[in-house]
Amino acid sequence: MEKKAKHLGLHVDPELHDKLKYLAAYEGRSINREVLYLIRREIEAFEKEHGKIELPEGAEE
Repeated sequence: MEKKAKHLGLHVDPELHDKLKYLAAYEGRSINREVLYLIRREIEAFEKEHGKIELPEGAEE
């Protein structure tokens, strides 16, 4: 069964948004792709320090 992408609504203050927009443009990514990149990078760093995050069965649904 194919997993569906989840929607994540996020409220940020204008200064943070502007800085994120700048960073994304600098890296050649959309804001959405930049946020996903940063989230993935943080999860990888966490798992490197603490070990792989094991999700319970059905957690992806």
